[in-house]
Amino acid sequence: QVQLVESGGGLVQAGGSLRLSCAASGRTASRYVMYWFRQAPGKEREFVATITRTGDNTYSDSVKGRFTISRDNAKNTVYLEMIALKHEDTAVYYCAVSNNWSQDPNAMDFWGKGTLVTVSS
Repeated sequence: QVQLVESGGGLVQAGGSLRLSCAASGRTASRYVMYWFRQAPGKEREFVATITRTGDNTYSDSVKGRFTISRDNAKNTVYLEMIALKHEDTAVYYCAVSNNWSQDPNAMDFWGKGTLVTVSS
């Protein structure tokens, strides 16, 4: 069992920045591939970024060049640095972990409860 707790969400103006954190607990937390997904009102949950234990990462096209995912294995924490935020980035951001390398939300093993990011235009 892995517990995930996100933090760092909030209200920011367009063009601003935020840093999200997700702390994972559980004996095997550090073994997992870590993910960020987001879900905007009325939309399906979508992949944002992922990072393996060794630092390989992938981003969705919509955030590439603006978001940076990183992880601290010693702290079992994954981060999402977001710059040049746009109104369309407004969503609940979820942390997830999986033994699989996938952009499919259904492939995740554990989820956090999410943190709300609101970008005012």
